[in-house]
Amino acid sequence: MTDALVGQEAPDFTLVNQHGSPITLSELRSTPALVVFIPFAFSPLCTSEILDLRDSGEIGRDDAVRVLTISCDSVFANRAWTDATQYQRDVLSDFWPHGAVSKAYGVFDEKVGRAVRASFLIDTGGVVRWATVNDVEHVRDVGDYVEAIAAL
Repeated sequence: MTDALVGQEAPDFTLVNQHGSPITLSELRSTPALVVFIPFAFSPLCTSEILDLRDSGEIGRDDAVRVLTISCDSVFANRAWTDATQYQRDVLSDFWPHGAVSKAYGVFDEKVGRAVRASFLIDTGGVVRWATVNDVEHVRDVGDYVEAIAAL
C-alpha cells in the first residue's frame, strides 16, 4: 500500500489545521515533511501517538522536519483534541470531501471511513522517501521516524 509511493512525488494537498489555517504541502518544500495519518482524534492509541510526537525531543524541534498529522475528523474535533493534549503541531482535517487526501495516499479505510495508521516522509523536492503503515491496533514507534529523518 504505502510502498507504492516511495520514490514518487507526494500527492499535494491543502487542508485546514486545527486553528482554521490552510496548509499546502507543496508550499512547505524548504523543509522535509513527516505526514502522519491517524484513524481518530481522541482514541486512546491516536492520543498515545501524538503525545509521543509531542514529547519527542528529536522530531521537529529544530525545524529539521515539519510534522503534519492528518485525521478525517472535523477541524473542531481536532482543535478540542490538540487543546486537551497540549499538542502544538498541525493537525489537519481530511473531513470533507471525506478522506480525499487519505485516498490520494492509498490509506483510507472505506469500510470504517477513516485513515489507517500510516506515515510518509517527504523530502524538500516533494518526493516520498520513506513510508510505513501499522495495523490500527499498533502504535508507530517514534524511533522509526528518527531513523528515517536521519537517513534523509
